[in-house]
Amino acid sequence: MATESTFALQSNILHQVDAIIRASEERSRPLEMDPARSELFDLFAQAEAAGILRDGSDPDLSSDGLCASLSELWGLKEAARQSAEKQTQLPPEHMARMRSLWSVLRMWMEWTYAWDRWAEFHRSR
Repeated sequence: MATESTFALQSNILHQVDAIIRASEERSRPLEMDPARSELFDLFAQAEAAGILRDGSDPDLSSDGLCASLSELWGLKEAARQSAEKQTQLPPEHMARMRSLWSVLRMWMEWTYAWDRWAEFHRSR
């Protein structure tokens, strides 16, 4: 059962991820480069230690959960809905955010995969 402190941690991690992404965008630096990559991985490790990386956990900071939360925070869902409705392209600022979202999603998924398989490759033979 999730506690108030778990939800506070999730909110804190989400806002730190947002801040790292915004700082990288302002500097025109890829998220895959340090310091952003290391900072994001530290947040990933915190989420894993708190047990909120699994799909369906409550709160959910799995790759899907994180991206859904960021998408909502940035208004991407509504922008995509309006774009589809009007049959227009996403505005450039939303496309930039979408690219950042995809970068974070990819890294978060890769780290989750590696973390889940760690024991498989590090047990004594």
